[in-house]
Amino acid sequence: MNDLPEDIFTEPEDVDPDTLANLGPLRRLAGVWEGRKGVDLNPKAEGPERREFIERIDIQPIDPQANGPQLLYGLRYHIHIVATDEESTFHDQVGYWLWEPATGLVMQSLTIPRGQVALARGQVEPDATRFSVRADRGGPGYGICSTDFLELAFRTDSYELTVTYNADGSWSYVSDTMLQVRGRAEPFRHQDRNTLVKVAEPRPNPLARITRGEASYEEAHGLAPPAAT
Repeated sequence: MNDLPEDIFTEPEDVDPDTLANLGPLRRLAGVWEGRKGVDLNPKAEGPERREFIERIDIQPIDPQANGPQLLYGLRYHIHIVATDEESTFHDQVGYWLWEPATGLVMQSLTIPRGQVALARGQVEPDATRFSVRADRGGPGYGICSTDFLELAFRTDSYELTVTYNADGSWSYVSDTMLQVRGRAEPFRHQDRNTLVKVAEPRPNPLARITRGEASYEEAHGLAPPAAT
């Protein structure tokens, strides 16, 4: 949506409540996934370090979202990763995948608990089996924001994630993050990759369950029922 409409307040009417039916290229991401052959390449003082990891991603549909006339369907995700040679969490990440059917815009937001957030974008066909999103530091609208320490020591200049759907129902990703490490002349290409297989189906979004009579308002939103009076 490069050209803003004159009316920026009126939200769309007759919105389909079923998010899973309107996710375009993101539909195949919905569910719970595990991958046991992840590889991470990250910078260390003595040189690049290669780590193997196990990953679990929970990706669930959310209710349709509107920014005035802009209609988005999306998925909320949580990534949890442990390295194969240690017990503590290696990486934790939360965010959203968003799809705008009217324009083919795909967005990924991400937050990691080291003081960094990003919003990446891509243009994708609804039936795509491979797509990428990208964010650049300082880019207008889509970018990367980090703590003062990360800006000085491990500045993130760009982030790009490519997703590929495989014929066996699994999906793979390659994440490329360009870092400027303090004291190093050349940027470092921090890369992660993995292939994930589905271990559980997604839950329908709350509004879809309510509309179909499958759950009450409280049940669909995970709320306690009203106290008896």
